[in-house]
Amino acid sequence: MRVLVVDDDELTIEALKTILSSLNYVVESATDGEAGWQLIESFNYDLILLDVMIPRLDGISLCHRLRSQGHQMPVLLLTGRNSGHEKAIGLDAGADDYVGKPFDPEELVARIRALLRRSSLTSGPVLEWGDLCLDPSTCKATYGTQTLSLTPKEYALMELFLRNNRRVFSCGAILDHLWSFEETPGEEAVRTHIKGLRQKLKAVGATADLIETVYGIGYRLKPLESLSASSAKTAKPEAPGDAIQQQTLAAIAGVWEQFKDRIYAQVEVLGQAATALTQCSLTQELQQQAQQEAHTLAGCLGTFGFPEASQVARKIEDSLQVNQTGNPEQGLQMQEWVGCLRQAMTQQPDGLMVVKPTTLVNRDRPLLLVIDSDHRTVNLLLQEADNWGLCVEVVNDPTMARAAIARQRPDGALLDLAISPDSLSLLTELNRQIPPVPVLVFTAQSHLVDRLEVVRRRGQAFLQKPASPEQLLQAVLQMLRQGDNCTAHIMVVDDDPQILATLQLLLEPWGLKVTTLEDPKLFWEALEAAPPDLLILDVVMPHLSGIELCQIVRNDSRWNSLPILFLTAHTDTAIVNQVFAAGADDFVSKPFAGPELVARILGRLERTRFLRRLADTDPLTGVWNRQKSSHLLEQSLKLAEQHQQPLCFVVLDLDHLRQINDRYGHGTGDAVLHQLGKLLQRSFRDEDVVARWGGEEFIIGIFGLNRQDGLQRLLQVLTAFHREEFSAPGAPNDALQECIRFRATFTAGVAQYPEDGTDLRTLYRAADAALCRAIAETRGSDRLSKHIALARSADADLPEAHPTPLRKRSSA
Repeated sequence: MRVLVVDDDELTIEALKTILSSLNYVVESATDGEAGWQLIESFNYDLILLDVMIPRLDGISLCHRLRSQGHQMPVLLLTGRNSGHEKAIGLDAGADDYVGKPFDPEELVARIRALLRRSSLTSGPVLEWGDLCLDPSTCKATYGTQTLSLTPKEYALMELFLRNNRRVFSCGAILDHLWSFEETPGEEAVRTHIKGLRQKLKAVGATADLIETVYGIGYRLKPLESLSASSAKTAKPEAPGDAIQQQTLAAIAGVWEQFKDRIYAQVEVLGQAATALTQCSLTQELQQQAQQEAHTLAGCLGTFGFPEASQVARKIEDSLQVNQTGNPEQGLQMQEWVGCLRQAMTQQPDGLMVVKPTTLVNRDRPLLLVIDSDHRTVNLLLQEADNWGLCVEVVNDPTMARAAIARQRPDGALLDLAISPDSLSLLTELNRQIPPVPVLVFTAQSHLVDRLEVVRRRGQAFLQKPASPEQLLQAVLQMLRQGDNCTAHIMVVDDDPQILATLQLLLEPWGLKVTTLEDPKLFWEALEAAPPDLLILDVVMPHLSGIELCQIVRNDSRWNSLPILFLTAHTDTAIVNQVFAAGADDFVSKPFAGPELVARILGRLERTRFLRRLADTDPLTGVWNRQKSSHLLEQSLKLAEQHQQPLCFVVLDLDHLRQINDRYGHGTGDAVLHQLGKLLQRSFRDEDVVARWGGEEFIIGIFGLNRQDGLQRLLQVLTAFHREEFSAPGAPNDALQECIRFRATFTAGVAQYPEDGTDLRTLYRAADAALCRAIAETRGSDRLSKHIALARSADADLPEAHPTPLRKRSSA
């Protein structure tokens, strides 16, 4: 279980880490309230230990913020302020328990266990599942009458499963719960610990699948009803992994049809080698060719639905390891095996089916299909959608929706379940598309059974009516961003063209762009020409091995974080160790199961994307941070130079942030900055660069726009921002404690490439100088138009030695 300690006393933090780590909890810490809040927004915690008197944001305010933002994890206040009144304030703020300092470790741990019991599906002090039993107070695990000897991570895994005994955990979710951010390993570590735990359970008499794999999703405890052999089978809803399995098998079936003749030719080579071996005339060249063909067949036949044929090919490969010109007895054995291969390929491959993937269409803006008959909601959506960068098509019933999808595949759908009894069937159909169409269910139906049905049919999100257009469109954009994996680029390096074609047909229906490369000598040029988001390598290839390529990638600072997955027919332990020692993130052996491979790739992309996004964005405002935006702006400038287009560059300051903080508190100032960031995000295109460079300063770069048009665009944004009303708590001495309402503005300077500067530094100086003039002109004026000023080209021509003029901003 993952615990966050927020306390400004380093000694207390160390003591808590020592105590809780000894009980197999993962402990992370923050020394002030704002840092704690950032961690809470970024990671999942099972419990929070919170001091009250901490800098930047006190514990009571942090607790208020947690509950107001919908966080439900247990909170235990741990503080030296022990009066009854102070305890009451803490508990009223949303804390679940209160312990005074100095604390008794035994009592504190008991209270933590009690809080974790309340938040889990089990309420007893001892966790049980059939004959499996775990006592958190003694850290003792047993199966029946036998004690289990577990490592700390195995113990933590078992506790996680037992506290959430009906939940399926993906590898990523397990990593989030059991490892800290600093030590997070690859998903292979999770699989290794699961394997170890299963072996120990099996050794004490438990069924091998007590921790069962839910195909394409993750792991869970086997349901109790399934553990009983006499239990009757019950209807099971379609698992999310089922759709992946059906779609990937369909893709593999297409590859089999495409390469069937080639595979028959490979088998023919094996037949020739067997005959030559029988006749004592096997040449070294034919032996090496046959061995290579057998190796390839062992890898691909199982993937195509012939697992037994794959094993036979492996036997042939092993028998050809020894150089020899003739061995009649071995030749006859090989002829028999070749006959088995031919016989196997005359049969229908296991489970392959044909489904036609949906055609993907490239558009400038995402298309949202709205299936709703609520005219008021639809009209509000249509009015706002353009500002949020969305195209919207509206239909009134599932029949019209099916027709619209047949014409043009949407990027996402908004569905009201109440419009027709056929709505749930439509939801299922949308999730069976290749790739699935993400669906936000927006409905007045709020019963648990409705939500459960949506989950079973794989609805991406559930939002209850009524909701404002902003809430609705934010939920839509979040849903569409979750599907951004489908725009990722995968590079595959393998000397087997069948594997390359298989992966291409397997992955492209999911919207993934796949680049294949047969010759590893061309690897670096291909990598530079089309930078991938994930790399798939074979181990053995001519001239360069996959392990060597992996080491080359890891040695380059630009690529050392690129996720690498090995796909190989070599499965011995030494090779696996070499692969991970070279820096691989994952390992899949051939023959591979298509659905599993797709699920692994999508999961890896999602996790990588999440970590990158976390590192590149400003946590308060959600826009890019300075480092990321500098890189993006440099790219935009190169593009502008290449196509001889203007680039509008803006430096923007939130007005009077210091006074807002002093008068209403930093929490209110943060809320204004957050709102400004969100407004800027939805006011500009995805390809525009919007970033916070620190404090109250934002940067915007717009390719293809001149400064005059940029000024007009900013005036529209400023007008919209000024219409928003913010509120802050009243003064403490105000008997009525009425909220204070106020409005905010920003001021901006606008420059243009190439007239005001040809690089980032000179453009910044020109826009910054314009901003300073605008700040001076707004004094004594209430006209919004005075808040935005254009750069003068002469400002950008200052000598290099001149320092950037200092200016006073928020205090102006």
